[in-house]
Amino acid sequence: MIPADAAARDKPCELLRVENLTKRYGREMAVAHVSFSVATGEILGIVGPNGAGKTTLLEALVGLLAAEQGAVFWCGEELPPPRRKEALFYLPDGVRPYQDRFAIDAMTFFARVYKRTQAQAAATVTAVGLTPVLGKRVHALSKGYNRRLLLGLGLLTPHDVLVMDEPFDGFDIRQTRTIIDLIRQEAARGRTFILAIHQLADAERVCDRFLLLAGGKVRGIGTLGELRAKAALTGGSLEDIFLALT
Repeated sequence: MIPADAAARDKPCELLRVENLTKRYGREMAVAHVSFSVATGEILGIVGPNGAGKTTLLEALVGLLAAEQGAVFWCGEELPPPRRKEALFYLPDGVRPYQDRFAIDAMTFFARVYKRTQAQAAATVTAVGLTPVLGKRVHALSKGYNRRLLLGLGLLTPHDVLVMDEPFDGFDIRQTRTIIDLIRQEAARGRTFILAIHQLADAERVCDRFLLLAGGKVRGIGTLGELRAKAALTGGSLEDIFLALT
């Protein structure tokens, strides 16, 4: 029998817990009573098609949207919306920060703000593959390179949780695999990721657990094995499971 204290050490530490998060637009329920938790070093995928409520859920989570109901807890203590930016760094879809500046300027600025060394900034540039476009202005970057810039900026922050909306949009298969490997390396170092993804095959490759979202409602949550059991689909892909549960 494993001693109780040893079992507690082996159990992942719950870092963030969301309870009953609800957001309406008029009569439309965009996000309905969503609850989930995420542990230190975990990669949680918010999975669903376009229009499922993924972006609304992320924006309500980080405090950009006022939710009608719900609470967010950080290490067991409630984290009000104005303070969520202290713990969560949000990388939205389609945003181009500092559009008229060069990519190197954006990276250098973040490195200075968060007191990163030149070596740390250079290592981040290399890790996300930004070197070929450092001399380009942000507005001129391709969609894929803008994604790389956003991820690089996020990695330079000290935040424990990176919240990313469609992190692989704009990448080809090889590029997606490279970014997946980088995210998994960062998670292995203790950083936590919450990723909203509509490409189910990509989600299956990168995430430890999945929250299946359709019509603003949670249709399933758990590891791939747990969701397979719920859907009674032994060996089924995440796509098979999603179709079965929604």
